[in-house]
Amino acid sequence: MEQITTPTNDYNTDYFNDQIPFCSREYVERFGSIVIPIVFTIVIILSLIGNIMVLVILVLYESLQSLTNIFILNLAVSDLMFTLGLPFWASYYWLLGWIFGDAICKGVNFVFFAGFYSSLLFLMLMTIQRYVVVVYPLSDWETGQKFVFVPILVWVVSAAAAITASVQSSVVSDLEDPNTLYCVQISESGVFVVTYLQNLFFVSAFIVIGFCYIRILQTVFSTRAQRRHKTIKLIFCIVFVFFFSWAPYNIVIFLLSLSRHGIEAFLECNISNALETI
Repeated sequence: MEQITTPTNDYNTDYFNDQIPFCSREYVERFGSIVIPIVFTIVIILSLIGNIMVLVILVLYESLQSLTNIFILNLAVSDLMFTLGLPFWASYYWLLGWIFGDAICKGVNFVFFAGFYSSLLFLMLMTIQRYVVVVYPLSDWETGQKFVFVPILVWVVSAAAAITASVQSSVVSDLEDPNTLYCVQISESGVFVVTYLQNLFFVSAFIVIGFCYIRILQTVFSTRAQRRHKTIKLIFCIVFVFFFSWAPYNIVIFLLSLSRHGIEAFLECNISNALETI
């Protein structure tokens, strides 16, 4: 029987668990069917309220000539895009199966990954922009008029990366109950490509953002600036929340992928179940 997994990654747990066929997944499925829909519902509500407020404030009260505001606006759009897919995944876990068809399976995967990648890239660009403004204050990055093409480029790159997950995903039937369907990655190679592409984007963004903030703090402390950089604080809070939310996820999907590579420690039932529950 194919097991339900974290749909946002869409790796088919049958690929990861076929080497440990005697491990029971009943608790994992039951836990996911209760907890995940509740968590997703909370995220949907908070995301809609928060991001819509950001868009309204930016459009009505802020200048969109600022590159920072342009990045924040696009970040809110990418977060809303990601949120659009959560109701489908919530019902997926609650019903223990996929009921929306193959086209929506591929579409929801595309929307999720496009939102994920674009969020990463916009956060990284916002940090780079603040880094240039603080460390090189005479640059033109504050107005951003020469960089209007950057958001378009981000969306193109994000869409191109998201297509990989979309084309690799499909609806498959449960081997024991053909009436039960799952939206999963249909090939082992697809599982690894999607997983490691996410990890690559995440780690790359982490390195760039970490470097920029270290240099920003060094510059601020060395000049003993009295002025409070409100935008820096805002971006720092956004980045902190983002990494607090996504670092555990990326670590877990990477560790789960190791079981498919036959690493003995991750073939243990207690470890596998613990990772899937997380």
